[in-house]
Amino acid sequence: MPFQVSVLPSNRSFMATADEPILTAGIRQGVALPYGCKDGACGSCKCKMLEGKVVHGTHQPKALSAEEEAKGYILTCCAKPQSDIVLESRQVTSADAFPIKRMPSRVISLEKKSHDVMAIKLQLPASDTLQYKAGQYIEFILRDGARRSYSMASAPHIVAESKTLELHIRHMPGGKFTDHVFGEMKEKEIQRIEGPFGGFYLREDSAKPIILLASGTGFAPIKAIIEQMQQMGSTRAATLYWGGRRPADLYMNDWVLAQVATMPNLRYVPVVSNALPEDAWAGRTGFVHQAVMQDFADLSEHQVYACGAPIVIDSAQADFVNICKLPEDEFYADSFITEADKAKA
Repeated sequence: MPFQVSVLPSNRSFMATADEPILTAGIRQGVALPYGCKDGACGSCKCKMLEGKVVHGTHQPKALSAEEEAKGYILTCCAKPQSDIVLESRQVTSADAFPIKRMPSRVISLEKKSHDVMAIKLQLPASDTLQYKAGQYIEFILRDGARRSYSMASAPHIVAESKTLELHIRHMPGGKFTDHVFGEMKEKEIQRIEGPFGGFYLREDSAKPIILLASGTGFAPIKAIIEQMQQMGSTRAATLYWGGRRPADLYMNDWVLAQVATMPNLRYVPVVSNALPEDAWAGRTGFVHQAVMQDFADLSEHQVYACGAPIVIDSAQADFVNICKLPEDEFYADSFITEADKAKA
């Protein structure tokens, strides 16, 4: 028996069966609920349930605590309806989700950006179009059916013009896909991809100043957002904080500096946490989210877009909201949950 899922304040609605996660049903019917990992690990899909009853599948406590669940919050990626549902999600604003497509792609270049980061460019079919919002991600579909998710590092207009898509992939030793990328992958290789996915993208209906926060390859979707802002001629004030353990981890530092030179409203603050003497690092040090707090004690009138390792995202969200007065619904994030992270949990 299908149940109706209604989302406020947008008044969007769709149907979901008792054996189907709410998020899956929403995506299938074009309702763009927020989400990230789709595995109950990151908490990006967390919503307040105002009415109804659900049963949760397996999920991590850090994504949804018992206290949050008692207050009525659910994870739509693993919650299945047992009655009609009313949700509150201010991220669902209109019928603007792009269709999810599966298509072949051809590897046209592999460029090592650092010792453990590879920039891959994929040639997309000339006869098809991949529509998405800067910040979203695609999934590689491996031969055994396994999937690996990577954020798109190219703004949509660049992909539309060139039919090429850029991705930044960090090597995870022992990783089924990344060992291949850093080992046997060659140009002209065919890969199956599907997308777009994710609720991480620039909200263009606001004039609030922006904090862009990235750790490691979390820079990839931030790069796409910067390219989009540049193409739009955006006048919103934006400050990029990019953190790495050592300077080499800021693998496109020169690219960022070049954009700053042409975008008067964009500032850039690189932050290194574990510089060695031979690095001769003279810039900011420490944890990247704490650098934001040092510069912006009051974030009550800002939006934050954060992407990277879970520990960075979780720390930033907690401290920005609880200490710097950032409104909870103005923190947008994509937490890079690896297969190893899921296995440990």
